[in-house]
Amino acid sequence: MFARRFRVDRVAAVAAALIVVSVAWRAGLAARGWFSQDEFVIAAQALDARLDADFLLRTFNNHLMPGGLLAAWLMVRSAGFVTWPWVLMLAVAQAAVGIAGYRLLRDLLRPGWGLLVPLCLLLFSPLTLEASSLWLVGLLVLPVQLALVLAVRAHVWYVRTRRRRHLAAVALWLVFGLLFDPKALLIAPLLFLLTVFLFTRGAPWRSLVTAVVRYWLAWLVLVLLSAAYLAFYLTRAARALDRPTSVGQVLTFLGDLVGETVVPGLFGGPWRWTNVGDGPPLVDPYAVPTWLSWVVLMLLVVVTVRRRPSAARAWLLLVCYVGLVAAFVATGLGGVFGPMVGTAPRFVADVVPVAAICVGVAMFGIRDADEEAGSTRPVPVVPRLVGPVAVGRVATIAVLVATGVGTVWSTVRFGDNWSTKHGREYLATTQTELAAVPPGAVFLDTVVPDRVVAGYFWPDNLQSHFFRPAQRRPVFVEVAERPLTFDEHGRIRPVRVEGTRILPGQVPDCGHLVESGRTVRIPLETRLEKWPYVVEFGYVSSGDATATMRLGEATREITLSSGLNQLYFPLAGAGDVIEVTLGTPDAAVCTRLITVGRVVPAS
Repeated sequence: MFARRFRVDRVAAVAAALIVVSVAWRAGLAARGWFSQDEFVIAAQALDARLDADFLLRTFNNHLMPGGLLAAWLMVRSAGFVTWPWVLMLAVAQAAVGIAGYRLLRDLLRPGWGLLVPLCLLLFSPLTLEASSLWLVGLLVLPVQLALVLAVRAHVWYVRTRRRRHLAAVALWLVFGLLFDPKALLIAPLLFLLTVFLFTRGAPWRSLVTAVVRYWLAWLVLVLLSAAYLAFYLTRAARALDRPTSVGQVLTFLGDLVGETVVPGLFGGPWRWTNVGDGPPLVDPYAVPTWLSWVVLMLLVVVTVRRRPSAARAWLLLVCYVGLVAAFVATGLGGVFGPMVGTAPRFVADVVPVAAICVGVAMFGIRDADEEAGSTRPVPVVPRLVGPVAVGRVATIAVLVATGVGTVWSTVRFGDNWSTKHGREYLATTQTELAAVPPGAVFLDTVVPDRVVAGYFWPDNLQSHFFRPAQRRPVFVEVAERPLTFDEHGRIRPVRVEGTRILPGQVPDCGHLVESGRTVRIPLETRLEKWPYVVEFGYVSSGDATATMRLGEATREITLSSGLNQLYFPLAGAGDVIEVTLGTPDAAVCTRLITVGRVVPAS
């Protein structure tokens, strides 16, 4: 008895060591990276909002995530752009998932060293690297992974004991997951499928009826919670849900999701990544390893099904859950649907714990389950170099070693890609420049480079939003005579406006003459569509005065100084004429320079 306990403790000790290694390794990877585009946007919004229901219950890219927004609000206000608190948060969440995953596998599967195989899949799969490196993705994915694992564990105990406290735990973990991402809705159908496939016997129809009748209370609770959440979520969606527009788009998406991402990822893939700027890379697996991963998967399915009847049900469970994930993403509930979504690991990160469960059941069997036919021996993981069975055992070891090597390679390549951060370099340069800027320097608000925050995030890609969490922040003004701006590298430069100029005036030595008491219409070279432009106004004034400038329906009152000067100010309008009106009696202004366009740094 003592030896038996010592053996179990050794497995637990190795599992603990694997969890520590996984968390430490991934924390190092996360520390090599930094904030990405969406995170700058969330950070700015968190600093601009009060901690109330309007902020917590808003949607971000169709993600209803009050728990994530609460964590982001607290972290941004306490840590800003400092890296280590965010890395610590991700590490703690990953450790919680690892510990919960081991406890689930220990409770569900037959005891022994075989538990470490699905545990390694859960801890080290490259499909979850994005969730452990990018804090916004981590706030979406890691709590849902944790909720999924703990809900499955509680449900397993409910199925075995029928005690309602376990059902209450299932409901609690479902609600917890829904606080962070709508994808937690998939926990309910997962639990139903898991019951049908793994905890009932007989033909499919009989298993279905047995699961419905025997555990009807669980399904009632899960359906009510999921329906209430979904009804509320559909009232909060910020924009129309993205959906596929053709059969070809669906097939391409499924091919990418399953063929390029999930299956290679189960065997250490993708081995190669596509760089997408500051954001996490997309999978780009090599063709030969991808096909080999499919071959190995098919062989694993055949071997495990021949050895254990329950293995077929485990593989069907995995197939059904991958189908649920694909349907969830394709309907737009996952936040976005597009040509590259199938190659983004974040959308299948929750498949990893389900795959760990299914692989463990298929290879090693369910604890205390009676197999009706076939051998109950687990698929061996230690070879004996005698007899024909040794070939299969050596092949198993070879697959495990190849998967481990592929996982290490994929992880290292991900880290190399993730360590390149344009936003970090841009902010570091601006902070150095701002430390040396003279007192009284003012800046015009404009956008940061697209590689830092993409233009489709406007207005959250404005510098006034981007710098809110920074230690040193520029002073932004609406109107200035000698404003400054940042170039694409973050260096401070004088401002110039690039855009449409006015046509030459006809007044000698003046250009366009504006006198008090009348409005002068100054034509532009081309017509401008409505947009938030910046105006560069060079003028000579006979004295201090006030003036009103109009572009279409947009107007701005400005103060003019005596002599030769220039002003820069925003004006969001449209049209082909600038109207200038002086509001000061006995004043006159000449101008040959009015440019309407966008702010760019002067050389």
